[in-house]
Amino acid sequence: MQHRIIVLGAGYTGAIAAGRLSKRLRREDVAITLVNAEPDFVERVRMHQLAVGHDLKPRPFSEMFTGTGVELKLAKVTSVDVGRRTVAVIDTNGADELEYDSLVYALGSGWNTHGVPGTAEHAHEITGRPGALRLRERLAGLGAGQPVVVVGGGLTGLEAATEIVEARPDLDVTLAARGGLGDWLSPKGRRHLRKVFDKLGITVHEHTAVTGVEADRVATADGKSVPAAVTVWTTGFAVHPIAKATALEVTGTGQIVVDGTMRSVSHPDVYAIGDAAMVMGPGDKPLRMSCASGTPTAWQAADAIAARLTGGKLPNAPLRYFNQCISLGRKEGVIQYVTADDRAVRAALTGRLAAVYKELVCKGAAWGVANPTLGMPTRRRRVVQEGAQAGSAVEASA
Repeated sequence: MQHRIIVLGAGYTGAIAAGRLSKRLRREDVAITLVNAEPDFVERVRMHQLAVGHDLKPRPFSEMFTGTGVELKLAKVTSVDVGRRTVAVIDTNGADELEYDSLVYALGSGWNTHGVPGTAEHAHEITGRPGALRLRERLAGLGAGQPVVVVGGGLTGLEAATEIVEARPDLDVTLAARGGLGDWLSPKGRRHLRKVFDKLGITVHEHTAVTGVEADRVATADGKSVPAAVTVWTTGFAVHPIAKATALEVTGTGQIVVDGTMRSVSHPDVYAIGDAAMVMGPGDKPLRMSCASGTPTAWQAADAIAARLTGGKLPNAPLRYFNQCISLGRKEGVIQYVTADDRAVRAALTGRLAAVYKELVCKGAAWGVANPTLGMPTRRRRVVQEGAQAGSAVEASA
């Protein structure tokens, strides 16, 4: 019988994991199914561009996985039963149930409202294509001078605010940040960020907590009211709730607890990658939710599954950071170089060159999804009986 591998979610991590597994294992020995609600790959790191009217290059999975042996099932995941090793889904034909021998959980994350009143009803999010398209339609309907408030001073908030005002300089754009503007960046990075915000005319409310969202304004903790014809909510991510409803060991935020190979510490036939996993990085610090974190976890999980099934040596992908890439519209950017555990160092690249750098990173990330072994030669190995068990002699000695 073929070893049945199901990958849930086809974002950066899920698509990479499925493709990489197909390069590592013989097609006769495994059946790889990739479950996703959409038929093409979505470049999540470009949602702020989509929201302001840019059209993104179509990347259909039917082309990406042609000849790989990966079967794409277009469906929405509704539940996972780790005891029975089944996944419940809904597709165009109705409810269905899939059985697995190994599961790769890569359902990722969505926006995090933090329970702030009115957010779900009145704010817009750009964590995925549907939200970005809704915001795109709303922004297109705004007249000159109308106020837009971006809540959240992290990477997504900075990119959203600058992209909106560059595309629509006639709008009155405000950023509300809980901390200081770019306070995690180096002095050089912060200076350039303020320079760009000043040049674009973005109003910044620093050290400001938003406590409520209404249809035409946001309320802040200091009792102020900021006008907002549109509110864009970018205050971090919340993981998909399905994992928390299973018997998997998860954190308080619903992330699946994994070991160094991305395998669940409670259920060894389940692997979690990307935003869905609680992964410890350098300095024993959790990796932040990002494409930069997710990609190496996908490599690690796929290679670990292949190693265990074929009796090979377990991999050790480097889980560390090199830089933070921030686009500030299409012509400006900040590339903040960081330590392995993501702390800013003095060096930073700014300006037009940084914007080009960020664009190359985005293109490289999409290329990496379609080329999950980064163009390196691969050999598909045979699944062996002992490798298909929970552990192997090679693992035990690792």
